Amino acid sequence: MGLREWAMGGVLLSPFLIYVLLALLVTGALRLLLRLTPIGRWVWHEALFDCALYVCVLTVITVVLGPL
Repeated sequence: MGLREWAMGGVLLSPFLIYVLLALLVTGALRLLLRLTPIGRWVWHEALFDCALYVCVLTVITVVLGPL
């Protein structure tokens, strides 16, 4: 499956939008899990860590689900 746009109501949507939303959900779940465990105390700058975690999760999702 390649990255093809979807036409919805005359608007072209990229499948990357689904990857972004999925990465946002996974990152939120990981952050919740980290806050409930003692590992969350090791985070020095939460906003920077959240951004880096999101980029890493988005990269993994894009590599796994993207075209070969």
